[in-house]
Amino acid sequence: MSLGAYLVYFAILLILPIWAQMKVKNTYKKYSQIENSSFMTGAQVARKILDENGLYHVKIEEVNGMLSDHYDPRSKTVRLSSNNYHGHSQAAAAVAAHEVGHAIQDAQEYAFLRFRHALVPAANLGSNLSFFLILAGMLLGMANLFLVGIVFMAAAVLFQVVTLPVEFDASNRAMNQLVAAGVIRSNEERETKKVLNAAALTYVAAAVVALMELVRFILMFVAMNSED
Repeated sequence: MSLGAYLVYFAILLILPIWAQMKVKNTYKKYSQIENSSFMTGAQVARKILDENGLYHVKIEEVNGMLSDHYDPRSKTVRLSSNNYHGHSQAAAAVAAHEVGHAIQDAQEYAFLRFRHALVPAANLGSNLSFFLILAGMLLGMANLFLVGIVFMAAAVLFQVVTLPVEFDASNRAMNQLVAAGVIRSNEERETKKVLNAAALTYVAAAVVALMELVRFILMFVAMNSED
């Protein structure tokens, strides 16, 4: 690969995640300033959807940080950042409903969510060790060590790829639940989708970057073996 191609490649690796993050922040900022028609807080939206799906045992907690919202399957808790927990905005309703979407997935034992949970140990190991194994394999000229690093990296990449259907499904559930619960009106659906789609971009960008890096190292491994 030429120097120019390398520069373009690494520029994509750098710019894509930054662009996705900026898109999320700008979209969230815009719609966090627009109240939802039901004037419900994110916490109220989450509680309403949870209760309507029979998930009375799932708790809702406030957490610090911006867009630190998540669902914890271990404690069965939906955690919402302060702005979304207390906010009455379209963005707050969308984010809350998305996290509840994960709670519904958990309750219904959604296959991709179960698969992602099973991948966590291997993905964590791969994220922590793969680069060092690949680097050591390159420096020491040990193809087998290089290959082990690629396998570890593949586990981490698989986790990110499996995350995509989990996140998109949670967003689809969120839209359906918001409409069914009467939290948003038909004229708010377009704006709500924009918030949910922008959030999904971060996962898409991360998966694309991870796949690109995996392919690059595979090609390097092939080249190393062909030289031997």
